[in-house]
Amino acid sequence: MRTIEDLDVAGQRVFVRADLNVPLDGDRITDDGRIRAALPTITRLRERGARVVVAAHLGRPKGAPDPKYSLRPVAARLGELLGTEVAFAEDTAGDSARAVTGALTDGGVALLENLRFEPGETSKDDAERGAFADRLAALADLYVGDGFGAVHRRHASVYDLPSRLPHAVGGLILAEVEVLRRLTGEPERPYAVVLGGSKVSDKLGVIDNLLGTADRLLIGGGMVFTFLKAKGYEVGSSLLEADQLDTVRGYLDRAEKEGVEIVLPVDVVAAEAFSADAPHADVDADAIPADRMGLDIGPRSRELFAAKLADARTVFWNGPMGVFEMEPYSHGTRALAQALIDSGAFTVVGGGDSAAAVRALGFDEDAFGHISTGGGASLEYLEGKALPGIEALDD
Repeated sequence: MRTIEDLDVAGQRVFVRADLNVPLDGDRITDDGRIRAALPTITRLRERGARVVVAAHLGRPKGAPDPKYSLRPVAARLGELLGTEVAFAEDTAGDSARAVTGALTDGGVALLENLRFEPGETSKDDAERGAFADRLAALADLYVGDGFGAVHRRHASVYDLPSRLPHAVGGLILAEVEVLRRLTGEPERPYAVVLGGSKVSDKLGVIDNLLGTADRLLIGGGMVFTFLKAKGYEVGSSLLEADQLDTVRGYLDRAEKEGVEIVLPVDVVAAEAFSADAPHADVDADAIPADRMGLDIGPRSRELFAAKLADARTVFWNGPMGVFEMEPYSHGTRALAQALIDSGAFTVVGGGDSAAAVRALGFDEDAFGHISTGGGASLEYLEGKALPGIEALDD
């Protein structure tokens, strides 16, 4: 893949597909990690005299403008971090976008409005997607793909646009792919994978693939209750995917046959309701009261998980251990993050809620080997799937 150093960008409008899909509370950005991750590529292009046209999506609008998904607050924060004004286009490829990108001078930066305000961005119809890509291509001379969090999507700005302009890969995607190749090639062993989050169905493919590559799988979060139920345990009113029980039983059997250790919690924090104020207590994982739901791994499980990570040389983590946004159920995720740091292993935090938890719980990001900006993309790579946005840049 060509890098930005292979492009002659001086005086050229360079379309940068970034990942700026940040969480918002009204107009307030609650975690600017993805914006900061986009800075090195944008800064390098500016240093070389490019006129930088940044584009991204935010949330899941339904192919039409929606004020609550506007990227305007992101433009303001991007400008603060860059130390320069970022011009904001009120549309994605219309009159405002043409005017704003046309007025850029060398080293200038503009941000287009949310790409998903246009139905052509996410359309499954090749012609509709291609027509939108043509409109975007008219705004620039060159293309740089740097939105790792979107490379698993066959979207116009990710997959179709690169074929319409001379293109290169940005530094963020290069770094992400290098780390993932390290995990899927010859990882230093023991190689432990920690999976959490709400649904086991979101991770079926990656679990299936990891049973052939990882030495140890540690399971937490809401998805663990399907595993516990598959072992015949009572899980109360905890999150459960009953339709996945047979699949999970198959994974447990296969892991035993292939010598892959699956580590499940031995206790959980069980509450009477999904609330920070609800009465809660630590209970054995095989004896959750019928009227309670598990919302975090318990103290003995935190110690167990830390012990299982202590000798690891490579660790991949995707998904919190509990509802970390509520203080009573944040301790499992906090303990796990600390265990990764203490292990001395090469640690990869696989984006999404895990990366958000690291920042929300006050950890130093530099204490981890790598914090990914793309949870879904990371999982699909580890699952062995081709990523359309990478394929489009690989020529």
